[in-house]
Amino acid sequence: MVRPPSAALDLSRLPAHVAIIMDGNGRWAMQRGLSRIEGHRRGKESVRAIVEASRRLGLRYLSLFAFSTENWNRPRREVDALMNLLRRYLRTEVRKMMKNEVRLIAIGDTRRLPAILQEELQAVVETTRHNARLTVLLALSYGGREDIVRAAQALARRARDGDIAPDDIDETQFAQSLDTAGIPDPDLLIRTSGEMRLSNFFLWQAAYTEIYVTDTLWPDFREPEFLSALVQYQQRQRRFGRTGEQVDRERLRAAR
Repeated sequence: MVRPPSAALDLSRLPAHVAIIMDGNGRWAMQRGLSRIEGHRRGKESVRAIVEASRRLGLRYLSLFAFSTENWNRPRREVDALMNLLRRYLRTEVRKMMKNEVRLIAIGDTRRLPAILQEELQAVVETTRHNARLTVLLALSYGGREDIVRAAQALARRARDGDIAPDDIDETQFAQSLDTAGIPDPDLLIRTSGEMRLSNFFLWQAAYTEIYVTDTLWPDFREPEFLSALVQYQQRQRRFGRTGEQVDRERLRAAR
């Protein structure tokens, strides 16, 4: 049962796909005199809360930017702790995923992850692959530029092998070569901690995504903050290059 949201959230006009840059774990911990690792532990609780809220609301796709390609440059102790937290999350949440019909997909260069984590991640992906209520895309060792480069390389190989003519490569073909092939582009991108940048996340996919930035640090981002972001999204007019008048006329025609 969905809890009544603050303001007027229209459950019939929810975004199909919400992406989140989960930022601020380290700052949250430092403000409290705690280790950065403790901030990541607390952030895991926010992941659980937002996945659960997304499932109850009826969202179709939720993308979580968990670990970027640039994050490999962090201190080894912090990286190791993040990998261990991810392993524990997978172990503790897989039963809930099955019970709540949540499918997990991993995107990014997961070959860089520790071998044992790759195995456990793949096992959860395989276990949940038939679940259809909510799809969670976990971006691990992910970078938007690298995603685009991998897609270009894949298309170049197909062209070399004669499977596709270079002139036939279009936006649709390119999108189907990205890590998110078969997944609609995000309607809404949320970034916590107040930073005003994409940080190399979904550079292709976010071309027409509505962006919402909150000063709330990720460990404090729970369902009320999530609902506020969704309300803000519904107050915007998505024009995709058209005029506002065109969008209004199309909405009126669709309502008749």
